[in-house]
Amino acid sequence: MPARIDPGQRRRHVVGAAFRLVVAEGIDGLSLRKVAAEAGLNVGSVRHYFDGHEDLLAAAAEEAGDRMGRRLARHPVDGLRGLTGAAALDALQALVEEVLPVDTERREEAIVVLELILAARTRPVFRPISARMAADLGRVVADALAALGVRDPEGAAAQVTALIGGLTIDTVTPHGSLGVDRLRATLRAHLSMLLAHHGDR
Repeated sequence: MPARIDPGQRRRHVVGAAFRLVVAEGIDGLSLRKVAAEAGLNVGSVRHYFDGHEDLLAAAAEEAGDRMGRRLARHPVDGLRGLTGAAALDALQALVEEVLPVDTERREEAIVVLELILAARTRPVFRPISARMAADLGRVVADALAALGVRDPEGAAAQVTALIGGLTIDTVTPHGSLGVDRLRATLRAHLSMLLAHHGDR
């Protein structure tokens, strides 16, 4: 009697293969055939879960977002309340770095999310998930800034999320060829200025 296949596990296996292909080849390299080969499955098995490359990219981006979300959850808002000075800066930097390409795992996640964001510019199908991911990140950052006593946390969060986008692009593309040390130093300088400018309530 053949072993029973766990549909959830099989789907995660396919998403993992799609994730790796997006990192390696971008959205243009994503196809049912390539994902099937990467996963060691036939195309029919992949098609059972996904209709095409758009579904696969969305699933890969969701996986990246879920990973980021799990790390962000390790920085509860209550743990930020009352922090000031260097402690506040350290805590904010640690939180923001959870979604920045500072190591291999986070670099790969950032690449997948960036591919989705860029695709959303010309492919409306990706816009809802891109907008939701942006809103979720903005909410986490705004809540953290509010807990740290920053005035106008929503406005400050918009600055931080824009910084995240710029640092990500300059780190994972030849556009800036930014190394991790420079990324961290640039991030810290900007967060320090932001906290000093907005001050404590």
